[in-house]
Amino acid sequence: MTLRPATPATFRPAPRTAPRPATAKPRTMRRHRRGTDRRPRLAIAVTVLFFALLYVPIGVVILFSFNSQKSLTVFKDFSLRWYSEFFHDDALIASLGMSLRVSLVAMAGSMILGVALALGLVRCRSRLGSLAGLIMLVPLITPEIVTGVAAMLLFKGMGITLSTGTVMLAEITFSISYVTVILRSRIAALNPEVEEAAMDLGATRWQALRLVTLPALLPSILASSVLVFALVFDDFVLAYFTTGVDPQPLSVRIYSAIRFGVEPTINAVGTLMLAGSIGLIALALFIPRLFGRRGGLDLLSGK
Repeated sequence: MTLRPATPATFRPAPRTAPRPATAKPRTMRRHRRGTDRRPRLAIAVTVLFFALLYVPIGVVILFSFNSQKSLTVFKDFSLRWYSEFFHDDALIASLGMSLRVSLVAMAGSMILGVALALGLVRCRSRLGSLAGLIMLVPLITPEIVTGVAAMLLFKGMGITLSTGTVMLAEITFSISYVTVILRSRIAALNPEVEEAAMDLGATRWQALRLVTLPALLPSILASSVLVFALVFDDFVLAYFTTGVDPQPLSVRIYSAIRFGVEPTINAVGTLMLAGSIGLIALALFIPRLFGRRGGLDLLSGK
């Protein structure tokens, strides 16, 4: 009997399936991708409705400020009639001059006090400084009508007659917080060693502040100044509670005029105020770029 050596069993690998293309994705992933790529129609509709309700009335005011006839419902022809009447109205021009004076004084006063307050809050490391920082934010979250009533009661209690001076004092007090918030972050970002180096070279503390710190803060100071000017010029609530009989700020004069009926001249005044405010705010956001720094909304954070 002949013995044959056992032959090893032939190994047959399992059949390989064709590799799935790299671009192919699971069905569930494709469904999820299609779901995320779809536009949120409801959110877009709500956004469009919001901006329509916000800007359509403003657009109507601008449109009818160029109307040739005295109508607030029918636009006939393009004309600058109401702008001409505004510049020939002595009462409105006097109110415009007062608003400009109040804005300039409030801008200058809030700049001086705001810079000093921002420097003090950043340099003060005690608990008193932290408490002062919190108190400084109170005017920003307090309803403006509360601030206006409080200012009026204060002036009345002290026997001060409401006039242009009371409006200026109230606006300065209200604007300090805006300047301080803008400058505080910028001051905190400055390197204190630069000021210390200036004092090591023989400069006094005041000279180091004037020659080193303030020039570094100049872009933020100018930008916040323009922003405060725009805010004060358009302010109505605080000016209404603290102004006297005559002359009145332009915003209060407009309110007094529309109580007896809306005149087309008011549309022209509102359009000019809107254009001026937009221009000032745009300038405030663009000023840091003139000094080689980032502009835009970074101004609000002081960066």
